[in-house]
Amino acid sequence: MSATAEPLLEVRHCKQAYHKDSASDFIVLDDVNVSLRGGEIVGLLGRSGSGKSTLLRIVAGLLRPTEGDVIWRGQKLTGPAEGVAMVFQSFALFPWLTVQENVELGLEAQGVARRVREDRAEEAIDLIGLGGYEEAYPKEMSGGMRQRVGLARALVVHPDLLLMDEPFSALDVLTAETLRTDLIDLWMEDKLPVKSILMVTHNIEEAVLMCDRILVFSSNPGRVAQELRVPFPHPRNRHDAAFRKFVDDIYALMTRRATSVPAPAAAGTADAPAVETIHALHFVSTNLLAGLMETLAMEPYKGRADLPPLAAALQLEIDELLPLGETLHLLGFAVLEEGDIRLTDAGKKFAEADSDERRALFEAALRSRVKMAANIRSVLDERWNHRANAARFRDELEDHMSPDYAEDTLRAVIGWARFAELFNYDEEADQFFLEQEE
Repeated sequence: MSATAEPLLEVRHCKQAYHKDSASDFIVLDDVNVSLRGGEIVGLLGRSGSGKSTLLRIVAGLLRPTEGDVIWRGQKLTGPAEGVAMVFQSFALFPWLTVQENVELGLEAQGVARRVREDRAEEAIDLIGLGGYEEAYPKEMSGGMRQRVGLARALVVHPDLLLMDEPFSALDVLTAETLRTDLIDLWMEDKLPVKSILMVTHNIEEAVLMCDRILVFSSNPGRVAQELRVPFPHPRNRHDAAFRKFVDDIYALMTRRATSVPAPAAAGTADAPAVETIHALHFVSTNLLAGLMETLAMEPYKGRADLPPLAAALQLEIDELLPLGETLHLLGFAVLEEGDIRLTDAGKKFAEADSDERRALFEAALRSRVKMAANIRSVLDERWNHRANAARFRDELEDHMSPDYAEDTLRAVIGWARFAELFNYDEEADQFFLEQEE
């Protein structure tokens, strides 16, 4: 398909913020500008929490932005957008309805006559490769088949714009690849009854395989950090050298923007400067962190790896690998830059150490590199009973981030501190405490 000249959709200076009592507003999206023309597939690529799904709801007219406008087919959007359909990650099928009945729902809501909606539903079901399953129920179908039903339900209304919110992330690798390929084939053959597709993904290869343009989002708050035009014609070969380089370049871009904490030469040592951590921390286990350091220390990596092949070897997506890499970077055990991850001397020492040495190294990293952990320990040392309510630290975090991010950050600090024996946490009392020596 070739793109039309006039925009089908324009998002202008969109901001989405949520008011928090006794604190500044939590900003999800800030000054986001997006345009979409007929004949385009545009991908919103970014980490979880960067506001991509929020933007999709704004485009659909389901959520009104705090600031800015959405111009849909030349008119300012003030409610649910006519001519827009959405495919969800979770399938969102009604289990008590057959395939045919699920697909007909949108047409029924529009008041389409029964005979017409039956014919159009059958046409959509055949189009996405489920002919013969009209009377089946969702429980009788695989995940891939259920997602095809969700796609047919969206297509049956012949929308101008198809919104897809991580539509393949709940599927296994082979099923997702088959559905992606089938969808692109239908698009290139002009068989899809839509003008444009706007899709949310955190899978870099998926974005490069499917999209004409990719908008890379940064986080906290969500902004369009970079717009990339994909230069390859369909069908695209993921093994082509130019394709691989394009994927590598996006990894480099995302690691550059995601990594804000320097890893100095003294990282991981007790005298390294404390790092401000008012940004959200990733709740990742110390077992995964240790496993990644051990993997990087061994052949064939010898302390350094290119992220795309490492992700493929470990069967991890960017949303799974980058939090691990960024946490190691924060703690001073690795440097994450330009799409590569490299163990520091502290990281190599950790990978080779026994359990007691690992605990001591992790404790030193927490004290010097994670300000929240150091602050909690300092308060506990000063208290006569060596206990402190977690609520005060949770409130401090919520001054800078959403309650969900604050909770994840606190859980991360708790898990890491337990491993390092820096302090412990009483869940029932919601208190931090120091173990008393006998």
